[in-house]
Amino acid sequence: MVSMAQLRILPFVLAVASIAILCASAEAQTETAQDLSEIQLKVKPVPDVLPPMPFPPGSETPGRVAPVEYRSADQMTQKDSDLVADAESSINEHAGRVGLEFNQGAWSYQQLVCPALPNHIFLRFMRNNGTGDMSVFTASIPRGGEGRVRIIPIQLRGYSLFSPAPINALTISAFNHIRGEENPDKAPDWLGTGLCYAALAGAHPQAANLVEDPESGKFPAAVPAELQIPVQGGAFISFTDVAATPRPMEWTMTFDGKGRLLKATHLPAGLLPVNAVPQSAGELKGNPLPPTILDVDLTGSPVPPAQSKTYPVPSN
Repeated sequence: MVSMAQLRILPFVLAVASIAILCASAEAQTETAQDLSEIQLKVKPVPDVLPPMPFPPGSETPGRVAPVEYRSADQMTQKDSDLVADAESSINEHAGRVGLEFNQGAWSYQQLVCPALPNHIFLRFMRNNGTGDMSVFTASIPRGGEGRVRIIPIQLRGYSLFSPAPINALTISAFNHIRGEENPDKAPDWLGTGLCYAALAGAHPQAANLVEDPESGKFPAAVPAELQIPVQGGAFISFTDVAATPRPMEWTMTFDGKGRLLKATHLPAGLLPVNAVPQSAGELKGNPLPPTILDVDLTGSPVPPAQSKTYPVPSN
């Protein structure tokens, strides 16, 4: 039988046991929290899957574009003239490799000053033997000794040596090497870079800009120069060279996120391909498509998805 003394001690024992259980639980929670804290301190951030782009969207600084300047040989600075003299043998060698007949006839040259590519000297060499017999090429000379002399063939005796220089893969490749030698550390002047490419490919580009006076009608077939920055970086440039003869020419250039030129087009302005449409094409067939559902803003107006940012280029 349980004595009265034992009955009196029992509640005390139970209380002590409860306190011990609570202390053990609290101690376990504390250790668990400490373990979790230690685990959290060991967590490392996961790096981005994609490396940062050199020219991401938002890095561009739209503004006035400096045009390409043309200088005769006697207008060049003494420093540039000395660099040209030092590079003469290299120009002769590289021009001879592509069959430009540099050792034949009288050649003249002028300097192309491209503000977008300041670390190079550009020369346009010309030889005119009469109507229809024109030979032209561009030479690139790096300043500071970084890089090498490069030749961009344009015409030999009135004909393209390869495909037309503005869309030639060799022209694009040479241009990308030149841009690489510039060691760009910031987003380029995209339109200025496009104008420079057009000049190196044989044009005297003068971009039309109708933003300030769209009703003037001075260049009715021309469209304003435009720059689009895709969401993945890079740039898409389009402009009309209103100085081209016998009619203005439209240029488009596509650059990737690393600043490399991927594609260039060069077409007469205002000429669009037109195909005859047969009468049967006007007959409606099949079931009508359901209306397209667009996102709407808080006012209820449809909001198209953003694909790129477009900047009209201000006039000089």
